[in-house]
Amino acid sequence: MSRLVTLFVQPAGLRRILGRLALLAAPLLLAACASGPNVRSDYDPQTDFARYHTFAFFSPAGTDRSGYSTLLTDRLRRAARAELERRGYVYREASPDLLVNFNAKLEEKYDVVPTPAPMGYYGYRGGYYGSWPGYGWGQEVIQYTQGTLNVDLVDARRRQLVWEGVGVGTVDDMAAAVSQSSLDKAVAAIFARYPFVAGSGDRAAPAGGK
Repeated sequence: MSRLVTLFVQPAGLRRILGRLALLAAPLLLAACASGPNVRSDYDPQTDFARYHTFAFFSPAGTDRSGYSTLLTDRLRRAARAELERRGYVYREASPDLLVNFNAKLEEKYDVVPTPAPMGYYGYRGGYYGSWPGYGWGQEVIQYTQGTLNVDLVDARRRQLVWEGVGVGTVDDMAAAVSQSSLDKAVAAIFARYPFVAGSGDRAAPAGGK
């Protein structure tokens, strides 16, 4: 999916505000895209996932700031806990098997779209007359915001990443970014690619294919 939004020049002050909102808005990409996010995942094939039964959350999370837990972190934790418990894992703060961590970011992207040649665009002129030198509008610049949300599962004893899920897409609506419903959809889309259940090392086919 790559729905783009036509570029409008933004004041510098607005860009600063958007920069501050970037961390909160990034997870919305998974819920805001009509066709769904581009989700990928990877895992350590040498890891015995049958050993994992319990989980807790990495502290500080990658989405925390200045030594305190953000609302974004709290909501992502609720969403991830629901997904893991649905797969049979038990939340346990003391000596868990797995630690869950999150990271999120926004990036401003630009695409340059060439304008069709004037004679090709205005085909009805039929070549009866030409345009003046330099006629045409040049290239169109398209700006869009790309968001990325990472969910990491870490072996708590070894402090080793054993699985990661990443969602990438275009952010459409900043205002809905921090809602619990949007984050639930975001995390569910990523965990749909998690191929294990608690206490089993059998790798099932992830939802939506590899």
